[in-house]
Amino acid sequence: MSTRYSPAWLSLREGADAAARAAELVEPLRAMAADRIAGASAAPLVIRDLGCGTGSLGRWLAPRLPGPQHWIMHDHDPDLLAHAAAGMARAAADGAPVTVATRQGDLTALTAADLAGTWLVTASALLDLLTAAEVDRLAAACAAAGCAALLTLSVTGRVELTPADPLDPELLAAFNAHQRRGEGGRRLLGPDAATAAAEAFARHGAAVRTGPSPWRLGPERAGLAIAWLRAWVGVAVAQRPALAAPAEAYLRRRRDVAAAGGLRIVIDHTDLLARPR
Repeated sequence: MSTRYSPAWLSLREGADAAARAAELVEPLRAMAADRIAGASAAPLVIRDLGCGTGSLGRWLAPRLPGPQHWIMHDHDPDLLAHAAAGMARAAADGAPVTVATRQGDLTALTAADLAGTWLVTASALLDLLTAAEVDRLAAACAAAGCAALLTLSVTGRVELTPADPLDPELLAAFNAHQRRGEGGRRLLGPDAATAAAEAFARHGAAVRTGPSPWRLGPERAGLAIAWLRAWVGVAVAQRPALAAPAEAYLRRRRDVAAAGGLRIVIDHTDLLARPR
């Protein structure tokens, strides 16, 4: 998997990601961490962040969990790994130290042996970029290693734009088709990823819980809304080139509405927590 995202885009979306995450899924992890502390374990919790980007998930999650933590950031992009390591939180919820290391490479090749000693695997906006076989291998590796997984912000294929536009359904259908495209022989899960992951982790014996994590973009996030809209329309046009001309007019209409403070977008996502039984 070699998809690359710019630090600027990841920074722009970090606030919306944080606001969207299903915080209720952190409570079971807090309880698990507290139980470990009560058991007088001095070893830090080892947490692996797959496809970490600039490390926004670690910055959000580490201060919400108690106890010493050692985060291992995985990504194929060395520049993003450098951002993640430099910007990582340094203290847990109870003030315990948080340390960080980086690993560059193909995260789809991780095995149970690679995850040995890992307490939690995390990822953000990753599952839709994987195939069904890759998700199943991840679930199997986590099960064999006995670690939990918190996999956040997986797109569901549902988008609501206000005000509605007649071109919305066509663009959405084209975008979702593109997300499932084959890439180098890989057929990606796209908007089917959260469902496929829940089934895979349950099949491998995990207790699975999901929660909604929608992006809600209004006037206060107008910059992100327009950036997302341009990318969304561009992907749809790449899938269906016949949409190119009407899409130009569509973007003009949407920009005008946004400039007047009237554009609102809800992009549905799902977060998933899988714990060993």
